[in-house]
Order: sequence, then C-alpha cells, then structure tokens
Amino acid sequence: MGISPYVAKLRVHVGHDLLLLPGVSGVVRDDAGRVLLARRADNGRWSVPAGLVESGEQPADAVVREVYEETGVHVRVEGVAGVATHPVVYPNGDVCEYLNVWFRCRAVGGEPRVNDDESTEVAWFDPADPPELDEWSRLRISTSLRADGPVWHAAPGEAHPALGQPDAL
Repeated sequence: MGISPYVAKLRVHVGHDLLLLPGVSGVVRDDAGRVLLARRADNGRWSVPAGLVESGEQPADAVVREVYEETGVHVRVEGVAGVATHPVVYPNGDVCEYLNVWFRCRAVGGEPRVNDDESTEVAWFDPADPPELDEWSRLRISTSLRADGPVWHAAPGEAHPALGQPDAL
C-alpha cells in the first residue's frame, strides 16, 4: 500500500508522530439495498471504501475516486451521512487521526472487483447480515442506511466506542 507523496513529505519532518489528515468513506448501496465492502490488504478486515482527500480535491470528488480505485464501482454521491475523527496506528508506528466525512453513495456502474493493492476482496452484502466488522465500519454503515437521515456526529462530550481507541492496522 503506497503512502501519498504529501504524507511522505510530512513524515520526513514529524517521524511517526501524530498527523491529523482529511479522509473520506463511501457507504455504497446498490439497487437491491446491499452495501459494498472491501477486505483491506493491510489488516484483513472488511470495511467500507475509504481514503485520503488529496491536496486541492473536494471530499465528494475524493470519495468518488477512492471507491472506484478500491472497488471498480462508479458511484453517485447522494449526501453526507456523518463526520468524526478516527485514530489509527499503522504497523510501522505511524500515528494518524483522520477527520473523516462519510457519504451515502449509489452505485451507478462498474463491477465490484479488486482494483488496486489496497483490497484483497470486494463484494456486496446485505446490511442486516454483513461479515465481521469493527465498530468504526458499523457506525458508518448504520448512520448511512436512511436516505433522509440526519448527518451523524458525536454529541459534545460523547465518548462513542467507535471513535475512542486507535485501530491498530
């Protein structure tokens, strides 16, 4: 899995110390209501497609790009489903906290497939019967299922279990 040139340049200066980075996730549904998931190559877990917002890129453009890069599926963004920070510690010791915006997306083309080195499997799942997911993935999916649902965020002072502990990849 490659590191973006921007993050690589920052890491030269800060080493493994904390970086706050902008991220996006796409909770993609098909016409049957299934959710698109990818099995991550770095930790073997199923997750919604996600990635970094590149310099000069808008979050909605980033999620369209990331979903396609990781899954081969083209999407239309239907709306913002939630926003939260999420800590991650990578195997090499790099510490990040992502300010993640997740979007409700609709599949509009393409076929699910492993489309880059970030995933080992890609598949559709019934949201009522997903594979094993961590709390972070479950939060993003559950807050995205209602098309007219409000944008989710942690209430001031809320210690939501999906947001508190860094994921060790």
